[in-house]
Parts: sequence; structure tokens; C-alpha cells
Amino acid sequence: MLKGDSLIEKGKYEEALHCYEEAVSIDPKDPGLWNKKGITLRSLGRYDEAVECFNKSLKISPRDLDAS
Repeated sequence: MLKGDSLIEKGKYEEALHCYEEAVSIDPKDPGLWNKKGITLRSLGRYDEAVECFNKSLKISPRDLDAS
């Protein structure tokens, strides 16, 4: 996740997305990972996929204030 965060800061969204996808495959019950994946997808203009990720984040943690 930290690598993905670093890549986001550098504007390397495709590379960050791969990191978050790997992290989600390891821990699919972490709402923060789904949220970060959604933010990355939104940055890439992939809005429908981003919404799906945000919804997964909220399904896991309905009171997640960080869910976009």
C-alpha cells in the first residue's frame, strides 16, 4: 500500500493501481485499500470502476469517513 501511495504522489496512477490491486487481493476486507484503489481509478477517469470500489469500501465499513 505504501508503494501505491508513493506512486500516487508522483502521478504514476497506472503503476499505483497495480499495487492496490495486489494489496486488495491479499486483504480484500480492508476498506482503506478499496478506497485507495477507487481514488486511483477515479484519477484515471475510470469512474464506474471507482464507484464500485467506493461501494465495496462502504459495504465493509459503512461508517468509513474516508470513503470517497
